[in-house]
Amino acid sequence: MAIRIGIYGYGNLGRGVELAVKQRKDMEVVGVFTRRDPNTVQTYGAPVFFTDDALKMTDKIDVMILCGGSSTDLPKQTPFLAEYFNVVDSFDTHAKIPEHFKNVDEQAKKGGKTALISVGWDPGTFSLARLYAGAFLPDGKDYTFWGKGVSQGHSDAIRRIDGVQDAKQYTIPVESAVELVRTGKNPDLTTREKHERECFVVAKDGADKERIEREIKTMPNYFADYNTTVHFIPQEELNEKHGGLPHGGVVIRTGATGEKNENKHVIEYSLKLDSNSEFTSSVLVTFARALYRMNADGVVGCKTVFDVPPIYLSDKSREEVIASLL
Repeated sequence: MAIRIGIYGYGNLGRGVELAVKQRKDMEVVGVFTRRDPNTVQTYGAPVFFTDDALKMTDKIDVMILCGGSSTDLPKQTPFLAEYFNVVDSFDTHAKIPEHFKNVDEQAKKGGKTALISVGWDPGTFSLARLYAGAFLPDGKDYTFWGKGVSQGHSDAIRRIDGVQDAKQYTIPVESAVELVRTGKNPDLTTREKHERECFVVAKDGADKERIEREIKTMPNYFADYNTTVHFIPQEELNEKHGGLPHGGVVIRTGATGEKNENKHVIEYSLKLDSNSEFTSSVLVTFARALYRMNADGVVGCKTVFDVPPIYLSDKSREEVIASLL
């Protein structure tokens, strides 16, 4: 029997989830839930419903994948839906993850459901890379660099500012900092020394651009700690020059072993993505499979990628995985 997937929200991430499910033989999408008029939403074949209708379908969905934004959607949607569905989200405001975990955990336990939060590539696969590398090299240091690429969460946060019609934000690693880390010298780098942020913003007619730029540059958890450049451009230019969603990044762990720490080591995990949203969607769908299996095992409450048995991610049997990958 196929794992029945619901998609809550149908922007770039939601469309990516539908496509990702099509690549999995053990899954099917039973519904897309949107705040828009369902008659205006074109999918790749999945039926469309109002978000208000989701609670009428609790017996038809094994896992609900939440595809809203981290700034305002997921903090409300995930705890609410976790009482009624097994849910997976991609909440990526790192500083607020403990608070989000607590809120979701309470509701999931209340409903006897299982939830996975902050699933994607960072947080997500990069988080796992940091955990593994730090465990292997306890005497060392972690470094994470993102980009160059479009951050969906940061772009969404800009679009929520009053007077903004559309926006794209690029996260750009400082190359000199990356190369310094790769030498194994364990430099102490501030947030501002590791990344820059570049924003391309379409302002609504009559909007106060100075206020918008100020709100962007002072936004806590997103831009306040970075050197941030803001460009105001027409919608046509944004569509033409910034229509894609490339991204990527690298996690580096430097460490030492030996009686006198004489042997130096560098562990590096990197991603180069043509489509940030489609890759994130693929990770969400894969962890939805694991969540379904964990729930079948009787696991209840909120979990993270750290709690997922790796074997549960694969559609292969344990025997196949051992024979082909170990």
